[in-house]
Amino acid sequence: HSGTIGACITGRSGGITGVAVSQAVHFGGVMGQGWDEMLEGQLWESAGEVAAAAVAGLLADMPAEPGVLNLNVPNLPVSEMKGWRRTEIGARPMRAMTTVDIEPKLGHEEAYYLKFKWGEMEDHPGTEDVGAVAEGYVAATWLSTIHPVDHPGGEVVDVALDQLFAG
Repeated sequence: HSGTIGACITGRSGGITGVAVSQAVHFGGVMGQGWDEMLEGQLWESAGEVAAAAVAGLLADMPAEPGVLNLNVPNLPVSEMKGWRRTEIGARPMRAMTTVDIEPKLGHEEAYYLKFKWGEMEDHPGTEDVGAVAEGYVAATWLSTIHPVDHPGGEVVDVALDQLFAG
C-alpha cells in the first residue's frame, strides 16, 4: 500500500481517523506513485476538491470507531467525473511492470535512475478501486483494523521458531 495509507493506518492505531488521497497518474503507473513524466498534467485541484468534500463530511459526523477513508481520484476535472463508488481494494495495479532499466545518476556515486516499462492495461471490475477510477469514478474505500490471518502456507516459520527456542 502507499505511504499515505500507511500513515493513516498508523494514526488509526492511535485512535485517529484519517483520509488517504491518491490520484491516477499518466501512463498507467501506480496511483499516487508516479515519476516525473507521469506527473505532468496532473489536476491536483480535482483531488483537492474531492478530499475537501470528504473531510467536510467527516467533520460533520465523525465515526465512533476510528478508520481510514482511502480515496482514489481520476485525473479529470471534477465536472467530468462520473461520480463516486464505495469500493474494495484491488489486488493488482492497473498495469504490471514488465522491465526496469537501471541507469547511473551522473554526479551521484552509487545512485541510479530506475526507468520502468509497463505492460498492457488490465481489466478490473468497477467494484474495485482501480476499476472504478479507470471508469471515471472516485473510489472510496473504508479501512479499519488489521486482522491476523492463519498462515498462508506450510509451517516453515513455526518450525524455524520452534528450532530457535528448542532447549
